[in-house]
Amino acid sequence: MGILNITPNSFSDGGLFISLDNAVTQAKQMHTDGADILDIGGEATNPGAEPVSAEAQIERVVPVIIAIRQQLGAELLISIDTTLHAVAAAALDAGANIINDISAGLHDPHMFALAAKRDVPIILMHMQGTPKTMQENPFYEDVVAEVLDFLQKRVAAALQSGIKAHNIVLDPGIGFGKRKVDNLTLLAHLQQFTDSGYPVLLGTSRKRFMGAICAVNAPAELVTATAVTTALGVMAGVKLFRVHDVLENRQALEIAWAIKTADE
Repeated sequence: MGILNITPNSFSDGGLFISLDNAVTQAKQMHTDGADILDIGGEATNPGAEPVSAEAQIERVVPVIIAIRQQLGAELLISIDTTLHAVAAAALDAGANIINDISAGLHDPHMFALAAKRDVPIILMHMQGTPKTMQENPFYEDVVAEVLDFLQKRVAAALQSGIKAHNIVLDPGIGFGKRKVDNLTLLAHLQQFTDSGYPVLLGTSRKRFMGAICAVNAPAELVTATAVTTALGVMAGVKLFRVHDVLENRQALEIAWAIKTADE
């Protein structure tokens, strides 16, 4: 899953793809590099980010989705990264296939009904707090157990709302309301999430906790670090990887998969 942020303030690539031409060019490059899905968002969700209205998100993402559909056809899947059902509905109407909701349906009570009605996959992510507040002293007694419990409850709510089990994807929310130790512990126990029976998405791309380990400040310098987590995720059974750098992470995925399946 290639990340395409149509935002001025995303932590790693804010402002780079605001123009339609730049966004479509990047979409084409990520597709060439091996992206099966493009995750398009019109609201930054990095720590401290302010919320963006549904109208503004729609204005940013819908033209890009339409242009990508026209130029790249139906083969490439598109997910809409939003917590608002109005944005998700507009994106689906424009040609998106998947809803990626970092609030797991908690921000907008109409999101689950939309996903059920449209019969589309929805990604449910764990986050402590909101993007604006999530890194203000997050704390867990047992981060793996607490994140799993949250996701299991959101799965139950999704099923109760009429979302089909095969349309549910789980995301432990690396970097969303987590300390460095929490992120590392979740990565060390990814198999507990993949054992849930639902596909798991991993989103570590260029995130700050890896920079703290590698003594790197620039997010763009964390490509190799991200690829390591991708390889480890493959070995743990993760099915989807949300990344900025598609080519490098696709290579890591392919090698890890070849090793994982060598005896089959």
